[in-house]
Formats: sequence, structure tokens, C-alpha cells
Amino acid sequence: MTSSLLEARAVTKRFPGVVALKNVSLSVAEGEALALIGENGAGKSTLMKILAGIQQPDEGEIRWRGDATSIRSVQDAMNLGIALIHQELNLADNLNIGANIFLGREPRRFGWIDRAKIRQESATVLERVGLNFSPDVSVSRLSIGQRQLVEIAKALSMNARVIIMDEPTSSLSSREAERLFEVVEDLKNQGVAIIYISHRLGEVRKLADRVMVFRDGENSGELNREDVTHERMVELMVGRDISSHFSRQSHSPGDTVLKVTELTTRAFPSEKVSFSIRKGEIVGIAGLVGAGRTEMLRVLFGIDPKVAGSVEVAGKITSFTHPKQAIEAGLALVPEDRKAEGIVLTWPVDFNSSLPGLDQKVKGRCFINFHEEKSTAENVIQELNVKTPSRHQMLEFLSGGNQQKVVLGKWLELGPKVLLLDEPTRGIDIGAKEEIYQLMDRSAKEGMAVLFVSSEMEEILGVSDRVLVMHEGAILGELSKNELSEESVMRLATGQSLSESSTLSSESAVS
Repeated sequence: MTSSLLEARAVTKRFPGVVALKNVSLSVAEGEALALIGENGAGKSTLMKILAGIQQPDEGEIRWRGDATSIRSVQDAMNLGIALIHQELNLADNLNIGANIFLGREPRRFGWIDRAKIRQESATVLERVGLNFSPDVSVSRLSIGQRQLVEIAKALSMNARVIIMDEPTSSLSSREAERLFEVVEDLKNQGVAIIYISHRLGEVRKLADRVMVFRDGENSGELNREDVTHERMVELMVGRDISSHFSRQSHSPGDTVLKVTELTTRAFPSEKVSFSIRKGEIVGIAGLVGAGRTEMLRVLFGIDPKVAGSVEVAGKITSFTHPKQAIEAGLALVPEDRKAEGIVLTWPVDFNSSLPGLDQKVKGRCFINFHEEKSTAENVIQELNVKTPSRHQMLEFLSGGNQQKVVLGKWLELGPKVLLLDEPTRGIDIGAKEEIYQLMDRSAKEGMAVLFVSSEMEEILGVSDRVLVMHEGAILGELSKNELSEESVMRLATGQSLSESSTLSSESAVS
């Protein structure tokens, strides 16, 4: 590593009612992997947007190779050699992979777009990230995890000297994440500086040469590689003890509230899914990316039609063709992509909080009961500890963690029988995760059935009363609390049945 390549000095940024950054400083050198961590709302993404030219600082300065510079646009950042991989995917579904990688900077030959060069260079960067697709394949055919890898390939194609990765593994499988780590090491060896934002502290320990911590929009501390431990990072991030954030209060489950029998989805028409969940239970659904977990939740909630099978809610056989029917039956769904499907970013907290129960907040089926709407929003803010200046604040100005609390709160206000959660803590810091786990536990204690999908092993093991493990559209096995382990979950997730696992264990014991 050499002297600082990119540096931010005493940067301050204000939004309406919020000071997002207050005199923060950061530097990264060539060939260095700098991890930036902190709770949601700590200011990490705001500073990265400033470095990438998306936003402008109110105060402070940016230096490039020691000289003061002005980054007024994304193009300015690209000209310097700064590329930002956004946490939220930013691809055009109507274009193929190659066109997305070179969008806005297409190479030309005799005045025409050089599609052969795009195809050739795209294939090279796709190979580097381990994505085995032709550049001619439409992005609309890719999974979320595969789209994330296209975003990374896009940054690599720019030959950037600083690559900012904002939660790059949030949608990746373990195998895809490992490939990303290899890419990061390769880039470091080529002298590329990496700024790596992640709430997954295990990744930070593995990748970071240095860790910078933000808290409440300010510098909280800095750790050199030899000082990077889980405890020190959490202490600087949160400033409080969260060692018990997986603690569960014991309570006996009640009657079966959701029973699924031989359910078949369009994504996996040859597989039949059967399971049940009782009042007061928290049941986790584990599996690798593409295992069919999200597809199953969408069918249960009436977003996608089922091919076959039956669903019973509180003993009544139902057939949902629209989410409204599922809501009336007592189901609620917190989707994986909160910004696209869970909230309206350009609406305030109070409008978002009352959306699912709008029918209940209408006077004479004509006018919205604003008194009821205000009460709902204030209750969501108080009960879920939503950090917002007021109920009138637009959702786009809240952190990801607080946006997710609003998504959860709007459903909890309806008092559902079954709460379906798809990656409920994706992109959320460790402090906000603790609060969501407490909400899940409290909901179960009050008699709600909680069914949640998670790709984080620690979460699956720590929160679940039992776990259903999916592989290629099928539930390959069910694990009770005392059977849960990382090994047992991964065996099932990778296609090995429980009977095969028992046989192998017996053979190992004999040998």
C-alpha cells in the first residue's frame, strides 16, 4: 500500500431535518481494502454517493492523489477512476448483459456501436466474476444474485482505481460470495483500492486491511487489521451490548394456523411442498439462492398463482388469486425488495404506515380518516423505534433499517395471523437486526405464526424454533431446534437428504 489515493476531509452533508454526515473523514490507499461499517443511518452510503458524484457535500473537501478535487457528477468520478456498486441494483431489464455493462459508454466503430467489442470485453469481465452467461442474455432472465454479479462486472469493465462496494453480497449465495472475495484479492494485487461496506462482520474480518466505523453520521473509530475483532467492531458501531440479540423467550406453540399441502409453483412445477406452522412459532426457511423460497412465499400471499395443492389458514381452505384476499384471511408479507415492493419511497411515513389497512381508515367509503392514519403512523414510529424527524418525512430520506421498520410496522398494525418475512434483515445493521428479532419474538409470543426466509446462517440458527430447508423447489428436510447446526442445514441446502446424511454419519462411525 502507498499513500492515500482518495481522501475525504471533514465532510458534512445535510438533508431536510437530518444531518447525515458531520465532519467525517476517510482515506484509502492503492491496493488497500478499507471496510466501512456502522448502523443504518450512520452515513456510510451518503459519503459513498458523495465520492461517486451522486450528491455534493455541504462542507469539507475531497482529495485525489493528494490534490483537492471537485466531483460534481458521476462522470467526474468515473474520469478520476471511481466506481460505485450500489446496494440496490441499477440495471435495465430490457437490455442484455453486455449492453448493461457498457451502458452510456458504448465503444464505437465508424460511428456505430461496436457490438462485437462489447460482447468480447463483457465476456472477459463476466468470467472474472464467475458468471457463466453469454453477454447476449437478457438481464430480465437473471436472478437477484446474478444481477449483483453483473453490477460488479460493470465496475470492473471501467478499469476503476477505486471501487466502492455497498453491501455487494447481500443477494449472493455462499459460492458467489466466495468468488467475489477472490475478485477483491485480485483487484488489490493490481493496485486497485476497495471501499467495502457490509453489515456482515465475518466478511469484514476476512477482507479488510483496515476498518473505519461511523456512528450517527460521525467517525466513531478506526481499526487496523490486527485489531479487527467482532467485539471491537460492534462496540464502535453500536455503543451498547447486543450479545443477547438472539435470545428467545420460551413459550408453547398453539394450534396450527397455516397448513400447506402439496403446493406446486410455476417456478418448480414438478415439486410439491407440504408443511404447517402453529401459533407462536418462528419457522425459518433456509436454502441457497434460487432454491424456490421467495417463489413459495409469493404464491402463499396470492401474488403468483399456484399450479396445484392447497392452503389452509386457521382451518379454512383458501385459494388466493390476489394479495387482498390473503390480507383478509390474516396473512402479511414483508418482501425481499423493500424499495420496489414494500414501500412508496416518495410518500411520507404516515401514508406508508396506513396503506395495507386503507379500507379500515376510510369514512363512508369515500374519504380517508386522517385522524386514524395519524394514530397508526405514530404508533408504528413509537413501537418500532423508527428514527425519523416526523411522520411527514419522506421514506427516501430514511435509512434502510428504518424503511424496513415501516414495512414491518404497517403489517403488524393489522394484527395478522401469519407473518411472512422474506430476508427481513437484508442490508440492515446489527443494531437494527436485534430490534427486528425482538419484534419477531414478541409477535410469536402474542400468538402470531412467523415464517421467514433468510440467507444468513447465523440468523437461521439463532432465531428459528425449527427450520425447513429447500433445494431446487422442494423441502428436502425439517430440522428441530436441537437438530440445528450449520452442517445439517448446508447438507440439505446442497441437495443431500436427511436419510443420506444419517447413512454417511453411520458409515463414518463404523470406519
